[in-house]
Amino acid sequence: MFARLASGGSPVTSQMAHKAEPPDGGWGWMVVLSAFFQSALVFGVLRSFGVFFVEFVAAFEEQAARVSWIASIGIAVQQFGSPVGSALSTKFGPRPVVMAGGILAALGMLLASFATSLTHLYLSIGLLSGSGWALTFTPTLACLSRYFSRRRSLATGLALTGVGLSSFAFAPLFQWLLSYYAWRGALLLVSALSLHLVACGALLRPLSLAEDPAVGGPGTQLTSLLHHGPFLRYTVALTLINTGYFIPYVHLVAHLQDLDWDPLPAAFLLSVVAISDLVGRVASGWLGDAVPGPVARLLMLWTTLTGVILALFPVALAPTALVALAVAYGFTSGALTPVAFSVLPELVGTGKIYCGLGLVQMVESIGGLLGAPLSGYLRDVTGNYTASFVVSGAFLLAGSGVLITLPHFFCFSAPTSKPQDLVTETLGTKVPLPSEGLGEE
Repeated sequence: MFARLASGGSPVTSQMAHKAEPPDGGWGWMVVLSAFFQSALVFGVLRSFGVFFVEFVAAFEEQAARVSWIASIGIAVQQFGSPVGSALSTKFGPRPVVMAGGILAALGMLLASFATSLTHLYLSIGLLSGSGWALTFTPTLACLSRYFSRRRSLATGLALTGVGLSSFAFAPLFQWLLSYYAWRGALLLVSALSLHLVACGALLRPLSLAEDPAVGGPGTQLTSLLHHGPFLRYTVALTLINTGYFIPYVHLVAHLQDLDWDPLPAAFLLSVVAISDLVGRVASGWLGDAVPGPVARLLMLWTTLTGVILALFPVALAPTALVALAVAYGFTSGALTPVAFSVLPELVGTGKIYCGLGLVQMVESIGGLLGAPLSGYLRDVTGNYTASFVVSGAFLLAGSGVLITLPHFFCFSAPTSKPQDLVTETLGTKVPLPSEGLGEE
């Protein structure tokens, strides 16, 4: 690679396998494997971080709202920094970018173990680890989307099952580590886990598609997307969904402890959510490819159900009811994730997937930044998490309403994959000038 750089050649071009269209397999399954472990080491850790929440409140004697900013800053930086990861992947390829992100994520957790104030945790976990996650998640998912067309939802669903499996394992594991090594020792071991993101990045192989020259450079793509009405509405929908999506993973354990649950059973309920989440992702990925029509309809269904379930959490007081809601929430929240990533290539095409996914992640970071602190603030004001869960459910229902406005939503004869993925049609597509935009369709 370094010899090619010295001779003036492009390292990305020389490593790319040139294909006329997404191969729907081949090395793509190795990319799925990489995305599986990468999603586990990013969002599995984030989802299980509620176990540390109670420890941080006690260790630093701070209010819930202030402690909530740790996870929120991490989520927001991961999403707001996604365009940086996308731009670097376009120039250098996803492999070195993801490997560098793994080093940053591990370094942030390592430094967090020496924290003496919440500010240190904001900077180490929130900013540094969040920056590492920004360089890993978006480039990997965008690379995966380019390898698949007709089986894209299934491939994405399988890749994102890593989140469910790791959440099942990490929540009780982190609680056990806290019991034996306290929070500082636990963070050191989480840092060692995060370093495996480097190996995930090594598995990625860039793919060049025939439609790539037709979509123009990053500047042209960005201008086109900012004039693309459906893309903008979809971004608003995901921002609303993102505001309420992570609330249970940050505050469910604390809510259960308010109901006099012991810490270990409360953490174990997150594992129950994770198992159901795993089933939901696989089932939704299969349905996304099997059911005719736009994938946005499935996304709207799962989002609506998730919002309703979240609003019902404060009503459930009996352990049986809480477990039932946890299972239902895990399934629906897991089911909406793979189809959410499959809708974007249908709207903008695989040629713009790096730029489009990075831009979506950046804008929806607003929801990730505000969601958990808002929930913590409502807890501090009201003394319980009733308003927190009701408001988070309302955000998801609002996002469902925006999804209804996407093109072909009520057209039951529309195919699941749009013509952007077909090379014969892409090559004849006129590239819009920056002043023209893409219109509404």
